[in-house]
Amino acid sequence: MRLNYLANGIGMTMIYTGLVLLVPVAVGLCYQEFNSILPFIISSFISFILGFLVRKCQNASNLENMNDIKKGEALFIVALSWIVFSGLGCIPYLFFGLTPVNAIFESVSGITTTGATILTHFDYPHSFFFWRSFTQWLGGLGIIVLFIAILPQFAVAGRQMFFAETPGPTEDKITPRIKNTASALWKVYLGLTLIEVAFLIWAGMPKFDAICNSLSTLSAGGFSPHPESIIGYGSNSITWIVLVFMFIAGVSFNLQYKALINKNPLILFKNEEFRVYFVMVLIMSTLIAISLFIHNGFAFVDNIRNALFQVISVTTSSGFASVDFERWNYTSKMLLFIVMFMGACASSAGGGIKIARWLVVFKSMKSEIVKILHTNAIVNIKIDDKTVPSETSRQIVVFVFFYFLIFGVTAVLLSIIEQNSAIGLGSAISSLGNIGPGVATLTGPLGNYEHLHESSKIIFIINMLVGRLELIPFMVMLNKDFWRFKD
Repeated sequence: MRLNYLANGIGMTMIYTGLVLLVPVAVGLCYQEFNSILPFIISSFISFILGFLVRKCQNASNLENMNDIKKGEALFIVALSWIVFSGLGCIPYLFFGLTPVNAIFESVSGITTTGATILTHFDYPHSFFFWRSFTQWLGGLGIIVLFIAILPQFAVAGRQMFFAETPGPTEDKITPRIKNTASALWKVYLGLTLIEVAFLIWAGMPKFDAICNSLSTLSAGGFSPHPESIIGYGSNSITWIVLVFMFIAGVSFNLQYKALINKNPLILFKNEEFRVYFVMVLIMSTLIAISLFIHNGFAFVDNIRNALFQVISVTTSSGFASVDFERWNYTSKMLLFIVMFMGACASSAGGGIKIARWLVVFKSMKSEIVKILHTNAIVNIKIDDKTVPSETSRQIVVFVFFYFLIFGVTAVLLSIIEQNSAIGLGSAISSLGNIGPGVATLTGPLGNYEHLHESSKIIFIINMLVGRLELIPFMVMLNKDFWRFKD
């Protein structure tokens, strides 16, 4: 790997992170909270200086573009960019009294759109809460995807970095040029965010809260300026609005763009992954609603709304709460725990394994069974009538294996550290799947992670980053050949 290319990519990430850090300054000025401005100005200054120094030390500033960037270099830049962005993004939190580990935890949780928090109170200025939600919005579609859309330096190199940041079963793009694809996705993303803001204000939510919650909804993040999440607003209209936009956040933005361009929403139902996503949400919501009705005796309409909200929130990894599901019966919570392994659609803001991968896994299992019965049979795995290459199928099976391996190892470690298997199992999958709230009482929808051991928080931080980048860059880094540098 060429150090000047790496320095150029990382340096530019730092410089533009510095610009992003200035956005909350406008919020502080708007609300005349002048004491909240300095942390972001200092953080921005640090980002600018570090960015220029990194590019200068390897003469990276002389690079006009990175058109011939290699795949390994793209993977490294993407992975390190997220780590750097998280590190720089945590600096403002230090000025507000958070410990270094807690500041990094909150920053990583925001940028990876996990939504787990260590906050024990919400007595912070508006700029603080805006920054939490804004980092989720940037992370929802991808910071590198944003840079590809706006930076000329990534015009050609963007292809490698685009698919390094948003890996999936297929390299799906909606325009011939990857820069145009990134721009199109951000236009859809921004448009949906603005529409939700308008709906939430119409439903009676305060304007600032509407902006923050919308940023966190379309990013499938889950950070809310209200300490009780969506529960705290006490409005069924707000709950339904957030529910709908969470569901949208879990749908492939590529597919949404195609539906908008063709002015035909039925295009969504022609997609096999979307159909499975839609049906699974309905099935799991129905099962939980029935369980709540039988065991808890809540009102039927409330059961439907809350079950649907929480299933969508978990499967899209949003992490919002319309009810404290820790009070649900064991069966309902177990069903919700199963939903944590589903994931949303590929190329969406949602986290988790993704429905497309599950489709390939189950179809691979089916094909192997057929081959056992019919030795000479040739069985192709197809999604939307398109054959999935055997190499892609193999990579997906390996991905799922490593996903469960990481989940199992971290679940055991967390259970031992916390001496609580519920925290271990629930927090392992909620951090790796970027879901946020766990199924244990202390880390549930109205809980927080502040009381947990420092070692546990470090494991969560690693899980959140690995889960957001979908393992691929980190799996590649395990190969010794990856770590060969040259000037």
